[in-house]
Amino acid sequence: MAENVAGLLCYVLGWVTGLIFFLIDKRPFVRFHAAQSIVTFGGLQIISILLIFMHFGGMGFFGFSALLHFVLWILEIVLWILCMVKAYQHEWFRVPIAAQFADQLAGKQI
Repeated sequence: MAENVAGLLCYVLGWVTGLIFFLIDKRPFVRFHAAQSIVTFGGLQIISILLIFMHFGGMGFFGFSALLHFVLWILEIVLWILCMVKAYQHEWFRVPIAAQFADQLAGKQI
């Protein structure tokens, strides 16, 4: 499979496909995108779960947590599409903050 296609597939199901490709593919490009997928979408999912607990746990702050959850969802969709397109174009697109952790996870020191 071509590197760019494998890079795109790292993002298809978020952190799940990122984890699969991280474990099975050793090419640096694919490994970086897999690690970035794990860090980015795993982190966003954890934040999303925390916002849901905040909302239903009585800490809703008049719908503020629901609004934050909606904004987070839009951010996830935009990042998901952007990451897939950039990986398919064979670009080392770096999501701010997450890319630093992905470098460490993938074993690449910049």
